[in-house]
Amino acid sequence: MNQPSEKRRLRDIGVAIGQLPTGPLNAITDVPGVWVGHETVISDDPNVVRSGVTMIVPREGGIWSDFAYCGTAILNGNGEMTGIPWMDESGMLGTPIGITNTHQVGMVRDALVRHLAEHDLERSFFLPVVAETDDSHLNDSDSFPLTGAHAAAALADAGPGAVAEGNVGGGTGMICHEFKGGIGTSSRVVEVAGEVFTVGVLVQANYGIRGDLRIDGFPVGRHLGFDVVPSAWDGEDQRESDGSIIVVIATDAPLLADQCRRLARRATVGLARAGGYGHDSSGDIFLAFATGNHLPVGEQIHMVRTLHHDQMSPLIRATADAVEESILNALCAAETMTGLAGRTAHELPLDRVETLLREWV
Repeated sequence: MNQPSEKRRLRDIGVAIGQLPTGPLNAITDVPGVWVGHETVISDDPNVVRSGVTMIVPREGGIWSDFAYCGTAILNGNGEMTGIPWMDESGMLGTPIGITNTHQVGMVRDALVRHLAEHDLERSFFLPVVAETDDSHLNDSDSFPLTGAHAAAALADAGPGAVAEGNVGGGTGMICHEFKGGIGTSSRVVEVAGEVFTVGVLVQANYGIRGDLRIDGFPVGRHLGFDVVPSAWDGEDQRESDGSIIVVIATDAPLLADQCRRLARRATVGLARAGGYGHDSSGDIFLAFATGNHLPVGEQIHMVRTLHHDQMSPLIRATADAVEESILNALCAAETMTGLAGRTAHELPLDRVETLLREWV
């Protein structure tokens, strides 16, 4: 799961989003107890496969029996995240969060149910949370290449530490702003009411039009013409590039469900600053969970605490900044990939971007 040393992140080209400090890893795993695992599948025979599964596992795996408050938000609903009705009804998350490609949400969901059944986790039924974005431009998704074993491997891989970004896990075949996209992560540390809390974000970025891309406010996409870097959609219907994004926000702050929903909605701010509009064909789905309270299965009364609403502003700012940087980290880490039918998604040219930003400042 460690980040390959040759991959650069946004801060490696001299850009820091916002004023808040990051956690030690600048990743969602800076939130205590939050683990991430990936399973990446790349093959050319018998089918062209550029896909995978990413798992976010709260409470060091204890989320199965010690729930967390959560909330969801949708900017545009042309996408899928299973489990939303019960999360919205109960305000609780009791599952790892899977992210994969559009056609295999059900398979990953079933793999999580199977894990529950095989490990006798004292649950009579289970509503897993699995989200998707579409990788069918580079991946032969109609061949259904992923299996329950791949989902199980991503779950088994989950752990603390640095998080691999770019062409990994569920993000393997994704495209962002017509460049190669995928998985990205970031974190922020805030002091609220005399206590220190961490907000971490992980995105699967598969959305956007080239000309809309901004980095720290600078319209980079307008300065990277198709003569410099061809579009991943070169010669095809540009409307396809509107795409989708999944955003998962984690914090160790003691929030209730309504406060988690407030954070989830703020993912829109970070997405907009990077250049996302929530077009008609886009599935922009956001989930925030908070581990600062414990909700053990079987207890009839939970003793919880919470921040006053007027203390939420630092967490709101942290969320927006970390979402924006997570998207840009996904773009920075992603590498050029050729896939189905010889289509190629080119990486963001970081040296040229660094020069453009230096000249702008």
